[in-house]
Amino acid sequence: MNNRFTGTCVNRSILPVALILSSMLLAPLAYAQSVGGSSVNVEPTDRAEAAELLRDAPSMASSEVLPFGANLFNGGFSNDREDGLNPNYVVQPGDRVSVRIWGATQFSDHLTVDPQGNIFIPTVGPITVAGTSNKDLNQRVSQSVATVFTDNVRVYTSLDGSQPVAVFVTGFVSNPGRFAGIPSNSALHFIDRAGGINPRQGSYRDINVLREGESIASIDLYEFLLSGKMASVQFKDGDTIVVGSRGSTVEVTGDVSNAAIFEITNKSITGRELIDMALLDPSVGFAGVSGIRRGKTFSDYVPLSDFSAMELRNGDTVHFRTDQHDDVIVVEVEGAHRGPSRFAVPRNTRLRELLDYIEVDPELSDSGSVSLKRKNIATRQKAALEQSLQRLEARYLTASSQTDKESAIRAQEAELIGQFVQRARRVNPNGRLVVAQNGDIANVMLQSGDTITIPNRSDSVLLSGEVLVSQAMLFQAGESARDYIARSGGFTSQALQDRIVLVHANGEVSSGKNPEVRAGDEIIVLPKVPVKNLQIASTIVDIIYKIAVAASVAVRL
Repeated sequence: MNNRFTGTCVNRSILPVALILSSMLLAPLAYAQSVGGSSVNVEPTDRAEAAELLRDAPSMASSEVLPFGANLFNGGFSNDREDGLNPNYVVQPGDRVSVRIWGATQFSDHLTVDPQGNIFIPTVGPITVAGTSNKDLNQRVSQSVATVFTDNVRVYTSLDGSQPVAVFVTGFVSNPGRFAGIPSNSALHFIDRAGGINPRQGSYRDINVLREGESIASIDLYEFLLSGKMASVQFKDGDTIVVGSRGSTVEVTGDVSNAAIFEITNKSITGRELIDMALLDPSVGFAGVSGIRRGKTFSDYVPLSDFSAMELRNGDTVHFRTDQHDDVIVVEVEGAHRGPSRFAVPRNTRLRELLDYIEVDPELSDSGSVSLKRKNIATRQKAALEQSLQRLEARYLTASSQTDKESAIRAQEAELIGQFVQRARRVNPNGRLVVAQNGDIANVMLQSGDTITIPNRSDSVLLSGEVLVSQAMLFQAGESARDYIARSGGFTSQALQDRIVLVHANGEVSSGKNPEVRAGDEIIVLPKVPVKNLQIASTIVDIIYKIAVAASVAVRL
């Protein structure tokens, strides 16, 4: 028999959705900043408050943001094998030309353009072809042959290959040097051979090609990236490509397709120009801008319409946001329920109001053990774990030794602890919020991105961690945690027997020497910490317990 949760239902428009809605519904309003090692969530309710946030919080820019265009140079051009047969290629000394003549005279050969720019055909003489474009080559040779054989003669020519060239690449590239290619190779080919533009120092907009000390072409790669245009250069032996130093920049992050550091050719750029390059998500409505003005820090938080007219300068950081002033959020449902897995609900919806719309089977669903997974809780759990790991690293790295033997022991312990820290950092907390206790469900306010978990009704108990056999066992009323452990072969030699952790179906965690077990519980036996330094051992035990609570796993030292 199907049933629904019982709660206080008000007249709301709660709509199930089969697919994840647009980022306008999913992106959170809050800026989450890490200040002094603690996580701070702030919802800017007006422009002044948001600007204050931008001033006081660290930069929202990620240290991993790369210059716009950095993905051009990943080896894709270094294997460029053009053969110079494009129609606009200009013939030069050293090129190979295939000539066939039939009719009044017969001739067929592969000829090399000599240093004077000529090819030589017997009975015709030298023909100047250097400086002729590939598309006009056949006509040029035919005209010269026709001056000798005026009737009944046909000519066919083709450019077989071009003379290799060596081009210098210097300036702000990763590996300056002299690189081989062919005249029709693009400038990108030679820059790629030089390891690409230095992402921290080089310019993507100030690239010059020099021939005998004079500039013959200027290249702005933004024109190539945004519109496919690039100056065409036919290289000669000894040409030099010079990549200039990076100019003024504006860094863009947030809800955009092109999160990057954008180089600007002038001292400033308008917000409208930056929007065109950054490719904003359709739902973006606000921009946070921070930088320096007249020697003082500057920050502002403006609607997108106002941002378009703003003047941005060198060093500015822009963070585009989908500011969640929408009246609808999306909440996901997982576990033992029927119907849709996502619901679009009014922004101020509470948990029990939504549960009224979720269909469950009371015989299969443990509706009294509902829990929530919340992203900002997972973030805080991860931050707390990271702080504990940092304290642990500081303690074991600064631990002193009195004797050589003790020093050797400390070195072994340090290696073990270092491996433990690496494993612990890979743990991802689940961000679970306990909202049900003894069948009562707290009527908490829902947030965008929440996941409601409705567990299956279970008659089993799961054992994991430091037990001889990790397995699931049938629940037996009246049996304690140690009874289940005994029936699974007992503790391992590394088990911490005085602190058994129980994770209940509703997400609640309890621990003790022999805690009471309920159906659906998971028993986690934590490992011992074989470290002689009591302070370090205490910190490790605390970390292991935090991981067990946050992710329901036991990490061994």
